[in-house]
Amino acid sequence: MPKLKTHRGAAKRFKITGTGKVKRNRANKSHIMTGKSAKRTRRLRTATIVEKANEKAIKRLLPYG
Repeated sequence: MPKLKTHRGAAKRFKITGTGKVKRNRANKSHIMTGKSAKRTRRLRTATIVEKANEKAIKRLLPYG
């Protein structure tokens, strides 16, 4: 059985935590920041956990994560 290839796009966006959950960064922080409050900007800095519904699909893209 050949080695599986990691999906490079997914590898740049997601990390697997020690307990096996999938961590992601929040969207909407790349541009047009002047219209967003300071509170919202701070919240967008923090990473969060991927929802259960999408976790299986992402883990399939990261076979050695």
